[in-house]
Amino acid sequence: MSGTRLVRALATTAAVALAIAGCGGNDNSSSTGGTSGGAAAPTKAANAADPRGDGKAQCSNASLAYIGTIAGDNAALGLAILNGARLAVKQHNAANPGCVVNLREFDSEGSPDKAPGVVAQAVNTPDILGVVGLPFSGESKAVGKTFSDAGLVTISPSATNPGLSKNGWKTFFRALGNDSVQGPAAAKFITDDLKASKVCVIRDDSEYGSGLAAAVKEALGSKIVCEDQVKSKQKEFAATVSKVEAAKPDAIFYSGYYTEAAPLADQLFNKGVTAKLVAPDGTKDDQFVKNSGDAAEGAYFTCPCVPADEFKEFTDEYKKLANTEPSTYSAEGYDAATILLKAIDSGKKDRAGVLEFVRTYEGQGLTKKFKWDATGELTETPVWSYKVEGGKIVKNKPIGS
Repeated sequence: MSGTRLVRALATTAAVALAIAGCGGNDNSSSTGGTSGGAAAPTKAANAADPRGDGKAQCSNASLAYIGTIAGDNAALGLAILNGARLAVKQHNAANPGCVVNLREFDSEGSPDKAPGVVAQAVNTPDILGVVGLPFSGESKAVGKTFSDAGLVTISPSATNPGLSKNGWKTFFRALGNDSVQGPAAAKFITDDLKASKVCVIRDDSEYGSGLAAAVKEALGSKIVCEDQVKSKQKEFAATVSKVEAAKPDAIFYSGYYTEAAPLADQLFNKGVTAKLVAPDGTKDDQFVKNSGDAAEGAYFTCPCVPADEFKEFTDEYKKLANTEPSTYSAEGYDAATILLKAIDSGKKDRAGVLEFVRTYEGQGLTKKFKWDATGELTETPVWSYKVEGGKIVKNKPIGS
């Protein structure tokens, strides 16, 4: 790579599965992109729950809901989840004519201000028995009590702020781990894999960005040589770039979403900063690559998500439905919807029954084994690293391997 590159690519490492307890968090989510070669992907995970079931389900007037960004800022992150849920419901309904489940869609725009209004609509729609969402930590924090009071179970495929499970809500579950694991995993990747001893940590002003940055900082300790905060919708980053130039770090960790990360990366690149850029799941989206141009090449991401291309059947069916590759948390959205559909297929007819089904659920999904503790946290989750190579986001390796 040229010395003027923002980041320098390492050689691609063969991917092998590794699960570690707990995982990253976010207000938003992000997208995986292409594959990095190797053995052909299996059709599906062994014993993975199938939304089609046995085709004999019977139900009436049953709905699920997706609540999250559809058209707001960072919408690509929400759409990746929504399309995963759409696929699960489509497969279920095609196989079970006696139990056609509606998927109602509510656009929160990823906003803590707008989410309460659309959540109120969902809560007051009696046939909605479970929710896939909300994707972002800030909006999840704003509505968690409303769901809990209504007894309406939610499975978030991407909200990872650790504090969300500490509010006493009875209906909150994650389909991934939280930032108290992604943070240390990111720090381990930066120091062990990238061999960085001087790191700048830059965060946005979101609930997600702040929480994840704190976890990374704690794990990096004395290796931090500069810090800065940017604002949502910010476009010019001259002051931040100057701080980075003065600190001369080996690596930069950006804690936030792709909307701000792309222009920041571009401006760092244009100033000749050569530190390796590492960003989390909220930045890991094809829109980051598109919007940051040459600055994206060689960038790294950490994510508590399994590469979607690990499972050929899911990838093929998703592409037929969405006319695009699966993205970050597409498979987690599929898994979350599948579990809720299994609750309905088992005969659960009300919110209390579906909540109890999820609370006691244990089973293999596409992405991981699903079993929750009393706070709604998974007992098992993987953390992977990804990179931009040839203009595409490809899997790199499980962190810790």
